[in-house]
Amino acid sequence: MPALQSVVTARIWSPGQDTDRMLIAHDGPEYQRRGGLAEHAARAAERGREPAYHLVLLPSGDRDEWYSACPAYAESLALDTLPRLRARLGTRRAVGAGVSLGALAMLHAQRCHPAGFAGLFLQSGSYFQARHDRQESGFRRWSRIVRYVRRVLVAGRGPAVPATLTCGTVEENLANNRDMADALRRQGYAVTLAVGPGGHDWTTWREALDPHLTTLLNRAWPN
Repeated sequence: MPALQSVVTARIWSPGQDTDRMLIAHDGPEYQRRGGLAEHAARAAERGREPAYHLVLLPSGDRDEWYSACPAYAESLALDTLPRLRARLGTRRAVGAGVSLGALAMLHAQRCHPAGFAGLFLQSGSYFQARHDRQESGFRRWSRIVRYVRRVLVAGRGPAVPATLTCGTVEENLANNRDMADALRRQGYAVTLAVGPGGHDWTTWREALDPHLTTLLNRAWPN
């Protein structure tokens, strides 16, 4: 990632057939290890419930910096990493996925550089707002996130794609996820907000993959 002066090595899982589709996930190794993302992809492909796709597992690197609405990270992801992956894998239609700060960073990248994304799957996004999230104010990039989220919430239009947001009923991020879903819907995104049992943890995120990721991928990649 030249803009960050860092090297990122992604793990890639590919199906047993040609495809021009790609799901790219923040916190990829942990999303796989604790969230079962590759197992979900394999089961769904075997049953014909989702289009076949390459699964790209991006490591988090300097997570607190990169995933906190960082312009340099968004530029590196959209203008360097995605083009390299498209060239290597022969893909053209990418969906971005992330949890917590990783969800925020994927939304930020899509809005800054929309051409690279066909959809978004965002779980328990850390869309911090002063009125909801004062308990997070000690986070070193709190102010940058709050400023960015405020800009998104008041925007008139956005670079709309299908987007699914998931969130647990007992987690602190539920209020800001509801606000973000409403804002994106007003801006033209085809938004689903899926609220289910659980908190801000991998068990909740894993349980939400089926059916919500399946539904989102079929909307983002209709044929």
